[in-house]
Amino acid sequence: MKGLWLENNQLQLLTDIPIPEPAPEEALVRVLRAGICNTDLELLRGYYPYTGILGHEFVGVVEQGPENLLNQRVVGEINAVCGYCRFCRRGQPTHCENRTVLGIVNRHGAFAEYLCLPVKNLHPVPENVATEVATFTEPLAAALEIQQQVILSKDDRVLVVGDGKLGQLVAQTLALTGCELLVVGRHQEKLANLKVRGIQTGLVDAVQDRAFDIVVECTGNPEGFAIARRALRPRGTLVLKSTYAGNLSLDASSLVVDEITLIGSRCGSFPPALELLATGKVDVEPLIHAHYPLSQGLLAFEEAQRRGVLKVLLEIGN
Repeated sequence: MKGLWLENNQLQLLTDIPIPEPAPEEALVRVLRAGICNTDLELLRGYYPYTGILGHEFVGVVEQGPENLLNQRVVGEINAVCGYCRFCRRGQPTHCENRTVLGIVNRHGAFAEYLCLPVKNLHPVPENVATEVATFTEPLAAALEIQQQVILSKDDRVLVVGDGKLGQLVAQTLALTGCELLVVGRHQEKLANLKVRGIQTGLVDAVQDRAFDIVVECTGNPEGFAIARRALRPRGTLVLKSTYAGNLSLDASSLVVDEITLIGSRCGSFPPALELLATGKVDVEPLIHAHYPLSQGLLAFEEAQRRGVLKVLLEIGN
């Protein structure tokens, strides 16, 4: 099969990768669409020493698996867990000590014609959700995870720093809580996607220092972190939603003096994300920048790395 293979920070299109054999309690999924996200780009830059097929945002069709899922469109949670380590026993499987992670840690990913995942990771896509829309399930679930970690009220002043793919999803989900929300970025055309939904937006120079109760940093760069930290009031909460390829310098003393709560936020639950897509409460279509066939995957990655580009989708199957 064809697939995008990463090795020694070099990406290549291979055409002779064996079709994977599903392990017990796993399914073989034929990939239809897959999205390039910032984590894929960070892996390319050396964020984590990964070798194999990239990609973890996908929609596919089950070709081998339980009868109730055969020929069904599905999306898949990316962490394949052991079920018996201390985190699994505590109900925190995304931190499983023995996990593999689709396209990220010891498990080949979605930028290929086929992938394998545990059956329990798979979720059917509602009939009224288009395939390209369903590719956003994983990042939308990640955006929703914030609301599992932080209690939000209508009185909270909340800032989202970053108008990229993740920032836009975080903004749309936070807006549903009714909090006092501001989203800042550097691209008026991206912020316009949120403005039409009634979300308050501004450029980064609109941020008032020490004015926000909760700040979500979605840029993945040190400048975005500095803006987020500066905007936070004492005893506020700073949510880090992005991965960073390099080390991040910060003033730890100021975190202590201001008694800041710092929260890392990663994966989330899929059913609430699918529900938002099915009911149209979140609009992801304006985030789609371009489509490329898998055979042009290297060009797709070049496009995805251009400054200001939103979501690039790979069309892999029909």
